[in-house]
Amino acid sequence: MISPHEKSSTVRIIEVYASIQGESTAAGRPCVFVRLAGCDLRCTWCDSEFTFTGGTLRNIDELVAEVHAHGLKMVEVTGGEPLLQRTAPALMSALLAAGHDVYLETSGSHDISVVPDGVVTVMDLKAPGSGEHLKNNLNNLALLKRTDELKCVVLDRDDYVWCRDIIAKHELYDRCEVLFSPVHSLLDPSELVDWVVTDKLNARVQLQLHKYIWDPVARGV
Repeated sequence: MISPHEKSSTVRIIEVYASIQGESTAAGRPCVFVRLAGCDLRCTWCDSEFTFTGGTLRNIDELVAEVHAHGLKMVEVTGGEPLLQRTAPALMSALLAAGHDVYLETSGSHDISVVPDGVVTVMDLKAPGSGEHLKNNLNNLALLKRTDELKCVVLDRDDYVWCRDIIAKHELYDRCEVLFSPVHSLLDPSELVDWVVTDKLNARVQLQLHKYIWDPVARGV
């Protein structure tokens, strides 16, 4: 996290790269990824432990210029957990002002009311299999808009049922896009498809597209 002594015009960055979106309803779309440093969760299936520490402090205006130079409309601010950095909203606002479609990938453990209008929030609902479900900020569920997306990464049937029932309780199936994802290589996607179809959910099943195109542990893709 950026310390109180670091400027409000900077963010701590792990990497910036252009690829295609691997998840969400925008899967397959060319996208520039801005990966911020730091995360306060330790999910059992985490695939981005390299974000936990380190990173480079970058000026927001210079960073936006670098992103814009890629020539792609879509930008995703991801992590780690981007909302750990108090300057993340300023970064997203600057990207919007530069004409980009901005997506935010967040764990949902931090208040999403700080996210600027116009940003598509893709928020995780951490299931018990992640080991971090007690850190969900369920107050965020009421803040999700029609343009936002709720993602549930599930390890097994118990995770699926837990997510399914919370989403129904908060009436989210008809309020935002709901996405169910199997933990890569640990849950057979066909099982997840069967559950969603059997329950007739107004939801999507998604895979992590990038892990099928490239090596699942490859970075910068």
